[in-house]
Amino acid sequence: MAHFYETNSVNLSALEKKRIAILGFGNQGSAHARNLHDGGFEVVVGLRESSPTWKTATELGLTVKALERATEESDVVMLALPDVPMGGIYLDTVAPFLRAGQMVLLCHGFNAIYGVVRPPDEVGFAVVSPKGSGHSLRKAFLEGGGLPAMVAIENDPTGDVETLALAYAVGIGCKGPLLKTTAREETETDLFGEQVVLCGGLIELIKAAYEHLVERGYQPEAAFFECVYESKLIVDLLLSKGLAGMRHAISDTAEWGGYLAGPRVVSAESKEAMATILDDIQSGSFARTWMAEMESGGHRLKALRGSESSPSMDATWSELKSQGLST
Repeated sequence: MAHFYETNSVNLSALEKKRIAILGFGNQGSAHARNLHDGGFEVVVGLRESSPTWKTATELGLTVKALERATEESDVVMLALPDVPMGGIYLDTVAPFLRAGQMVLLCHGFNAIYGVVRPPDEVGFAVVSPKGSGHSLRKAFLEGGGLPAMVAIENDPTGDVETLALAYAVGIGCKGPLLKTTAREETETDLFGEQVVLCGGLIELIKAAYEHLVERGYQPEAAFFECVYESKLIVDLLLSKGLAGMRHAISDTAEWGGYLAGPRVVSAESKEAMATILDDIQSGSFARTWMAEMESGGHRLKALRGSESSPSMDATWSELKSQGLST
Protein backbone atom coordinates (compact mmCIF):
# COMPACT_ATOMS: atom_id res chain seq x y z
CA MET A 1 0.00 0.00 0.00
CA ALA A 2 1.28 3.47 -0.90
CA HIS A 3 2.73 5.61 1.85
CA PHE A 4 2.25 9.37 1.67
CA TYR A 5 4.06 11.85 3.87
CA GLU A 6 1.86 14.39 5.65
CA THR A 7 2.94 17.79 4.36
CA ASN A 8 1.28 19.53 7.33
CA SER A 9 3.68 17.80 9.70
CA VAL A 10 6.84 18.54 7.72
CA ASN A 11 9.38 20.41 9.85
CA LEU A 12 10.50 23.27 7.60
CA SER A 13 12.62 24.71 10.41
CA ALA A 14 15.00 21.76 9.90
CA LEU A 15 16.38 23.66 6.89
CA GLU A 16 16.61 27.07 8.52
CA LYS A 17 20.17 26.66 9.81
CA LYS A 18 21.38 24.76 6.77
CA ARG A 19 23.24 26.15 3.79
CA ILE A 20 21.76 24.67 0.64
CA ALA A 21 23.81 24.32 -2.54
CA ILE A 22 21.98 23.96 -5.83
CA LEU A 23 24.47 22.68 -8.39
CA GLY A 24 23.24 23.74 -11.80
CA PHE A 25 20.91 26.52 -12.86
CA GLY A 26 18.85 24.96 -15.64
CA ASN A 27 15.18 24.03 -15.70
CA GLN A 28 15.04 22.41 -12.26
CA GLY A 29 18.01 24.11 -10.60
CA SER A 30 16.75 27.61 -11.30
CA ALA A 31 13.31 26.84 -9.85
CA HIS A 32 14.73 25.13 -6.74
CA ALA A 33 17.18 27.94 -6.01
CA ARG A 34 14.70 30.77 -6.56
CA ASN A 35 11.88 29.14 -4.60
CA LEU A 36 14.13 28.35 -1.62
CA HIS A 37 15.64 31.85 -1.74
CA ASP A 38 12.19 33.45 -1.83
CA GLY A 39 11.21 31.23 1.10
CA GLY A 40 13.97 32.73 3.22
CA PHE A 41 16.47 29.87 3.15
CA GLU A 42 20.23 30.28 2.71
CA VAL A 43 20.97 29.22 -0.84
CA VAL A 44 24.12 29.18 -2.93
CA VAL A 45 24.15 28.24 -6.61
CA GLY A 46 27.11 26.14 -7.71
CA LEU A 47 28.33 26.58 -11.29
CA ARG A 48 31.43 26.26 -13.41
CA GLU A 49 33.16 29.64 -13.48
CA SER A 50 32.71 29.69 -17.26
CA SER A 51 28.96 29.04 -17.07
CA PRO A 52 26.80 31.55 -19.02
CA THR A 53 24.14 31.29 -16.30
CA TRP A 54 26.47 32.65 -13.60
CA LYS A 55 25.53 36.21 -14.53
CA THR A 56 21.83 35.33 -14.77
CA ALA A 57 21.74 33.83 -11.28
CA THR A 58 23.69 36.75 -9.83
CA GLU A 59 21.34 39.29 -11.39
CA LEU A 60 18.44 37.47 -9.74
CA GLY A 61 19.99 38.18 -6.35
CA LEU A 62 21.41 34.71 -5.75
CA THR A 63 24.83 33.91 -4.34
CA VAL A 64 26.92 32.00 -6.88
CA LYS A 65 30.13 30.06 -6.24
CA ALA A 66 32.26 27.53 -8.05
CA LEU A 67 30.96 23.98 -7.84
CA GLU A 68 33.74 22.85 -5.52
CA ARG A 69 33.28 25.72 -3.04
CA ALA A 70 29.49 25.47 -3.07
CA THR A 71 29.75 21.76 -2.26
CA GLU A 72 32.38 22.14 0.43
CA GLU A 73 30.64 24.99 2.25
CA SER A 74 27.09 23.60 2.25
CA ASP A 75 25.12 21.17 4.37
CA VAL A 76 22.62 20.11 1.70
CA VAL A 77 23.80 19.60 -1.88
CA MET A 78 21.25 19.21 -4.69
CA LEU A 79 22.67 17.95 -7.98
CA ALA A 80 20.32 19.64 -10.47
CA LEU A 81 22.54 18.79 -13.43
CA PRO A 82 21.79 17.10 -16.78
CA ASP A 83 21.72 13.31 -16.49
CA VAL A 84 24.63 12.41 -18.77
CA PRO A 85 27.34 14.89 -17.70
CA MET A 86 26.32 14.64 -14.04
CA GLY A 87 28.49 11.59 -13.36
CA GLY A 88 31.71 13.21 -14.50
CA ILE A 89 30.96 16.47 -12.69
CA TYR A 90 30.14 14.56 -9.52
CA LEU A 91 33.39 12.56 -9.57
CA ASP A 92 35.59 15.57 -10.39
CA THR A 93 34.09 18.48 -8.49
CA VAL A 94 31.61 17.16 -5.92
CA ALA A 95 32.71 13.82 -4.45
CA PRO A 96 36.19 15.03 -3.34
CA PHE A 97 34.59 17.81 -1.27
CA LEU A 98 31.90 15.84 0.54
CA ARG A 99 32.17 15.30 4.29
CA ALA A 100 30.37 13.38 7.00
CA GLY A 101 27.04 14.91 8.01
CA GLN A 102 26.20 16.43 4.63
CA MET A 103 23.23 15.37 2.55
CA VAL A 104 23.29 14.88 -1.24
CA LEU A 105 20.02 15.17 -3.15
CA LEU A 106 18.99 14.33 -6.70
CA CYS A 107 15.81 15.56 -8.41
CA HIS A 108 15.80 12.43 -10.59
CA GLY A 109 17.28 9.06 -9.64
CA PHE A 110 18.89 8.34 -13.03
CA ASN A 111 22.47 8.67 -11.79
CA ALA A 112 21.74 6.80 -8.57
CA ILE A 113 20.65 3.80 -10.65
CA TYR A 114 22.64 3.97 -13.90
CA GLY A 115 25.43 6.41 -13.13
CA VAL A 116 28.12 6.91 -10.56
CA VAL A 117 26.45 9.13 -7.96
CA ARG A 118 26.68 7.13 -4.77
CA PRO A 119 27.92 9.27 -1.87
CA PRO A 120 30.02 7.75 0.93
CA ASP A 121 28.20 5.93 3.72
CA GLU A 122 28.69 8.85 6.12
CA VAL A 123 26.86 11.24 3.76
CA GLY A 124 23.05 11.27 3.57
CA PHE A 125 21.51 10.54 0.20
CA ALA A 126 17.95 11.05 -1.09
CA VAL A 127 15.91 11.79 -4.19
CA VAL A 128 13.35 14.61 -4.15
CA SER A 129 11.60 14.55 -7.50
CA PRO A 130 8.92 17.18 -8.27
CA LYS A 131 6.33 15.79 -10.68
CA GLY A 132 6.62 18.57 -13.22
CA SER A 133 9.10 20.78 -15.02
CA GLY A 134 11.05 23.49 -13.25
CA HIS A 135 8.90 26.06 -15.04
CA SER A 136 5.75 24.42 -13.62
CA LEU A 137 7.30 24.28 -10.14
CA ARG A 138 8.21 27.97 -10.22
CA LYS A 139 4.79 28.98 -11.55
CA ALA A 140 2.96 26.96 -8.90
CA PHE A 141 5.17 28.45 -6.16
CA LEU A 142 4.49 32.02 -7.27
CA GLU A 143 0.76 31.34 -7.42
CA GLY A 144 0.75 29.90 -3.90
CA GLY A 145 0.18 26.35 -5.06
CA GLY A 146 2.49 23.39 -5.39
CA LEU A 147 3.31 20.18 -7.21
CA PRO A 148 3.29 16.60 -6.00
CA ALA A 149 6.64 14.89 -5.53
CA MET A 150 8.25 11.50 -5.02
CA VAL A 151 10.74 11.18 -2.14
CA ALA A 152 13.26 8.35 -1.82
CA ILE A 153 15.58 8.02 1.18
CA GLU A 154 18.60 6.06 -0.04
CA ASN A 155 20.99 6.50 2.91
CA ASP A 156 20.35 8.00 6.34
CA PRO A 157 23.50 7.81 8.49
CA THR A 158 22.46 10.66 10.83
CA GLY A 159 18.78 9.83 11.28
CA ASP A 160 17.61 13.21 9.98
CA VAL A 161 17.85 12.73 6.20
CA GLU A 162 14.14 12.02 5.85
CA THR A 163 13.28 15.14 7.87
CA LEU A 164 15.57 17.31 5.76
CA ALA A 165 14.46 15.78 2.45
CA LEU A 166 10.79 16.41 3.26
CA ALA A 167 11.58 19.97 4.36
CA TYR A 168 13.44 20.48 1.10
CA ALA A 169 10.48 19.15 -0.90
CA VAL A 170 8.05 21.54 0.76
CA GLY A 171 10.59 24.38 0.62
CA ILE A 172 10.87 24.19 -3.16
CA GLY A 173 7.09 24.20 -3.53
CA CYS A 174 5.98 20.56 -3.42
CA LYS A 175 2.87 20.73 -1.29
CA GLY A 176 1.69 17.22 -1.87
CA PRO A 177 0.96 14.54 -2.17
CA LEU A 178 4.48 13.43 -1.30
CA LEU A 179 4.86 9.76 -2.22
CA LYS A 180 7.44 7.60 -0.44
CA THR A 181 9.39 5.65 -3.06
CA THR A 182 12.83 4.37 -4.02
CA ALA A 183 15.32 5.82 -6.48
CA ARG A 184 14.75 2.84 -8.76
CA GLU A 185 10.96 3.18 -8.79
CA GLU A 186 11.14 6.93 -9.37
CA THR A 187 13.63 6.52 -12.20
CA GLU A 188 11.97 3.64 -14.01
CA THR A 189 8.43 5.03 -13.80
CA ASP A 190 9.66 8.48 -14.82
CA LEU A 191 11.48 7.19 -17.91
CA PHE A 192 8.58 4.92 -18.84
CA GLY A 193 6.03 7.73 -18.47
CA GLU A 194 8.14 10.09 -20.57
CA GLN A 195 8.68 7.59 -23.35
CA VAL A 196 5.33 5.81 -23.54
CA VAL A 197 3.00 8.71 -22.74
CA LEU A 198 4.23 12.25 -22.17
CA CYS A 199 7.02 12.83 -24.67
CA GLY A 200 6.73 9.76 -26.89
CA GLY A 201 3.40 7.97 -27.33
CA LEU A 202 1.12 10.95 -26.74
CA ILE A 203 3.11 13.24 -29.00
CA GLU A 204 3.23 10.67 -31.81
CA LEU A 205 -0.52 10.06 -31.47
CA ILE A 206 -1.28 13.80 -31.63
CA LYS A 207 1.05 14.34 -34.60
CA ALA A 208 -0.29 11.35 -36.51
CA ALA A 209 -3.94 12.28 -35.94
CA TYR A 210 -3.36 15.93 -36.88
CA GLU A 211 -1.43 15.01 -40.03
CA HIS A 212 -4.00 12.41 -41.09
CA LEU A 213 -6.85 14.92 -40.95
CA VAL A 214 -4.83 17.46 -42.94
CA GLU A 215 -3.86 14.83 -45.52
CA ARG A 216 -7.54 13.96 -45.91
CA GLY A 217 -8.34 17.57 -46.82
CA TYR A 218 -9.47 19.12 -43.55
CA GLN A 219 -8.32 22.59 -42.51
CA PRO A 220 -5.15 22.50 -40.37
CA GLU A 221 -6.85 24.81 -37.89
CA ALA A 222 -9.77 22.41 -37.42
CA ALA A 223 -7.35 19.50 -37.03
CA PHE A 224 -5.35 21.46 -34.46
CA PHE A 225 -8.43 22.24 -32.34
CA GLU A 226 -9.53 18.61 -32.25
CA CYS A 227 -6.20 16.81 -31.93
CA VAL A 228 -4.01 19.26 -30.03
CA TYR A 229 -5.92 21.98 -28.22
CA GLU A 230 -8.61 19.74 -26.74
CA SER A 231 -6.01 17.26 -25.45
CA LYS A 232 -5.29 19.65 -22.60
CA LEU A 233 -8.99 20.02 -21.83
CA ILE A 234 -9.39 16.24 -21.49
CA VAL A 235 -6.32 15.96 -19.27
CA ASP A 236 -7.65 18.81 -17.10
CA LEU A 237 -10.94 16.90 -16.74
CA LEU A 238 -9.04 13.72 -15.82
CA LEU A 239 -7.11 15.55 -13.10
CA SER A 240 -10.14 17.36 -11.70
CA LYS A 241 -12.78 14.60 -11.97
CA GLY A 242 -11.01 11.26 -12.47
CA LEU A 243 -11.61 8.86 -15.36
CA ALA A 244 -15.29 8.16 -14.63
CA GLY A 245 -15.96 11.85 -13.98
CA MET A 246 -14.25 12.84 -17.22
CA ARG A 247 -16.44 10.45 -19.21
CA HIS A 248 -19.53 11.77 -17.44
CA ALA A 249 -18.52 15.35 -18.32
CA ILE A 250 -18.17 14.74 -22.06
CA SER A 251 -20.97 14.04 -24.54
CA ASP A 252 -22.51 10.58 -24.88
CA THR A 253 -21.31 10.56 -28.49
CA ALA A 254 -17.71 11.23 -27.46
CA GLU A 255 -17.90 8.62 -24.70
CA TRP A 256 -19.33 5.93 -27.02
CA GLY A 257 -16.82 6.68 -29.78
CA GLY A 258 -13.97 6.55 -27.29
CA TYR A 259 -14.96 3.10 -26.06
CA LEU A 260 -15.00 1.76 -29.62
CA ALA A 261 -11.91 3.50 -31.03
CA GLY A 262 -9.54 3.51 -28.06
CA PRO A 263 -8.64 -0.21 -28.12
CA ARG A 264 -8.17 -0.03 -31.90
CA VAL A 265 -5.53 2.69 -31.52
CA VAL A 266 -3.85 1.33 -28.37
CA SER A 267 -3.95 -2.34 -29.30
CA ALA A 268 -2.30 -5.50 -28.01
CA GLU A 269 0.65 -4.65 -30.24
CA SER A 270 0.95 -1.26 -28.53
CA LYS A 271 1.00 -2.94 -25.12
CA GLU A 272 3.70 -5.34 -26.31
CA ALA A 273 5.78 -2.31 -27.32
CA MET A 274 5.25 -0.82 -23.85
CA ALA A 275 6.52 -4.03 -22.27
CA THR A 276 9.66 -3.93 -24.43
CA ILE A 277 10.27 -0.29 -23.54
CA LEU A 278 9.98 -1.02 -19.81
CA ASP A 279 12.31 -4.01 -20.19
CA ASP A 280 14.92 -1.77 -21.82
CA ILE A 281 14.60 0.73 -18.97
CA GLN A 282 14.82 -1.89 -16.22
CA SER A 283 17.81 -3.63 -17.78
CA GLY A 284 19.73 -0.38 -18.21
CA SER A 285 19.77 -0.78 -22.00
CA PHE A 286 18.08 2.58 -22.56
CA ALA A 287 20.47 4.35 -20.18
CA ARG A 288 23.53 2.83 -21.83
CA THR A 289 22.29 3.79 -25.29
CA TRP A 290 21.49 7.34 -24.16
CA MET A 291 24.82 7.91 -22.44
CA ALA A 292 26.71 6.49 -25.43
CA GLU A 293 24.77 8.83 -27.73
CA MET A 294 25.73 11.91 -25.74
CA GLU A 295 29.32 10.81 -25.26
CA SER A 296 29.69 10.42 -29.03
CA GLY A 297 28.47 13.95 -29.70
CA GLY A 298 24.69 13.54 -29.82
CA HIS A 299 24.55 13.36 -33.63
CA ARG A 300 21.52 11.09 -33.78
CA LEU A 301 19.67 13.31 -31.29
CA LYS A 302 20.33 16.35 -33.46
CA ALA A 303 19.10 14.50 -36.55
CA LEU A 304 15.94 13.37 -34.77
CA ARG A 305 15.20 16.93 -33.66
CA GLY A 306 14.96 17.88 -37.31
CA SER A 307 13.22 14.84 -38.72
CA GLU A 308 10.64 14.43 -35.96
CA SER A 309 9.40 18.02 -35.96
CA SER A 310 6.01 19.08 -37.33
CA PRO A 311 6.42 22.43 -39.12
CA SER A 312 2.79 22.37 -40.27
CA MET A 313 1.45 21.91 -36.75
CA ASP A 314 3.77 24.60 -35.36
CA ALA A 315 2.75 27.01 -38.14
CA THR A 316 -0.91 26.37 -37.35
CA TRP A 317 -0.25 26.95 -33.65
CA SER A 318 1.46 30.28 -34.44
CA GLU A 319 -1.43 31.38 -36.62
CA LEU A 320 -4.03 30.50 -34.00
CA LYS A 321 -2.01 32.29 -31.32
CA SER A 322 -2.05 35.40 -33.51
CA GLN A 323 -5.84 35.05 -33.67
CA GLY A 324 -6.10 35.09 -29.87
CA LEU A 325 -5.91 31.39 -28.98
CA SER A 326 -5.70 31.12 -25.19
CA THR A 327 -3.59 28.44 -23.52
